[in-house]
Amino acid sequence: MPVRWEKKWQEAPVDPGAFLHGAASGPLARAVLWPNRSLPRRGMVGVIGFAFVMLLIPVFPLLGSPVLWGLLPFTMGAIWLLWFLLERSYASGAVREDLSIWNDRIDIVRSARHGPEKRWSANPFWVRLALRETGGPVANYLTLNGAGREVELGAFLSPEEREALHGDLQRLLNRLER
Repeated sequence: MPVRWEKKWQEAPVDPGAFLHGAASGPLARAVLWPNRSLPRRGMVGVIGFAFVMLLIPVFPLLGSPVLWGLLPFTMGAIWLLWFLLERSYASGAVREDLSIWNDRIDIVRSARHGPEKRWSANPFWVRLALRETGGPVANYLTLNGAGREVELGAFLSPEEREALHGDLQRLLNRLER
């Protein structure tokens, strides 16, 4: 799942649901969300290498003939086009959301490759977490509502991943002092 949690609290010796932490410490929990990539960078190198070898098979018998120079630009153009389109796919998915939770504040920072960072902050006491299974733009539409705004969380995640994130966030928000 493209969500990584960092939880930095100590639980009380007897679990009453409270956290033990200093006021000047960092966030109690932090989550980093990013889009799923089914083809990692190493896989991209393998795909381009495989395509190169497969395109050379029909060109190999033409070595030494003038026809090779007519086909070579098209084969190299196909390899370049594959690389270019895969790079565009990676660039379009360069979105990241950082969710930080303190006892008195929740911060969301959404950063994309192009454009400014978008920030949202609210008091967790007033935040409402909602998971709309239907009726939203996507299935399992996850939002946080507080500080006069409703913010979508994990728009790039799958419905199952948003549902799991909702469960994690609900447990964390229930453990905060309210």
